[in-house]
Amino acid sequence: MAVNTYKKQPTQQKTFYNRTLLERLVPNLLFMKYGQKKPIPKNEGATVDFRRFQRLEPATTPLEEGVPPSGKNVSIINITATVEGYGDFVEYSDFIDMVGIDPFVTEVLEVQGEQAAETLDEIVRNVVVAGTNVYRVNSRATRGAVAAGDNLNGATMRRVRQVMARNNVKQMAGMGAYLGIIHPDVSYDVMSDSGWINANQYAGSQKLFDGEIGKLYGVRYIETTKAPIWAGAGAGSIDVYGTIILGANAYGVPDIAGSSKPETIVKPLGSGGTGDPLNQVATIGWKAYLATVRLDELCILRVESAASVGAL
Repeated sequence: MAVNTYKKQPTQQKTFYNRTLLERLVPNLLFMKYGQKKPIPKNEGATVDFRRFQRLEPATTPLEEGVPPSGKNVSIINITATVEGYGDFVEYSDFIDMVGIDPFVTEVLEVQGEQAAETLDEIVRNVVVAGTNVYRVNSRATRGAVAAGDNLNGATMRRVRQVMARNNVKQMAGMGAYLGIIHPDVSYDVMSDSGWINANQYAGSQKLFDGEIGKLYGVRYIETTKAPIWAGAGAGSIDVYGTIILGANAYGVPDIAGSSKPETIVKPLGSGGTGDPLNQVATIGWKAYLATVRLDELCILRVESAASVGAL
């Protein structure tokens, strides 16, 4: 009689491995979450096109009876992105497998879930924060001119909201506001403004998003240590912080057939063939494929500032 053991069920094992990694991955994704998704079908290349139709000016000239108007030409901006692969692995020996006290594979997969989240989110973040649309506190001309005391405050955030609204940037879908991604050192300053509303004051009337701490002057803030810091880049070698203000459809995160969701790859002892003649080595790894592309510069405003407090 055949015995249906767990080791004979590779599909169940794969599901367990994927679930273990994703439990650590998903809660730590932020910049990836708010990008516009556009999967490329499998076997159709690695490059995707985003097309943005430019707005048409209002047609304010009255029509003449029996005379068709001249009409308008539609301007289309084509933006391309090419998907690339990322991943890593851990190698372990048969001896660890024999004497190790901890469930080694499970523990490593959990750590790799965090690694994958940090990797993918930083890849997306580094593209998002690199644009030309920037506002610096106290109208500093360059990042190097940002000085101690140039802290983010309510007056700056009113100006930021005005810039976004004046550029006709649409608010984030489902938020009724613009989205601000902010570092804890900077939120410490912003939260002192009299107009600040803590998230718990409107929880229930509005859906809260992971990491949301509150809102101020038309911007809802999500706090994360992944918000950019340029160490020593300001005047007097102070740290300069970036707060990212997003509108709808600001950037895209395309992948190939959902491949931005990391795949776990576990190679057990004995799978190495002649390269591992004594079955001494096994590996645990992950890989993912994605790209990041800025779709509209006006929809991503980088606010650069100092902070009144830093690390203890």
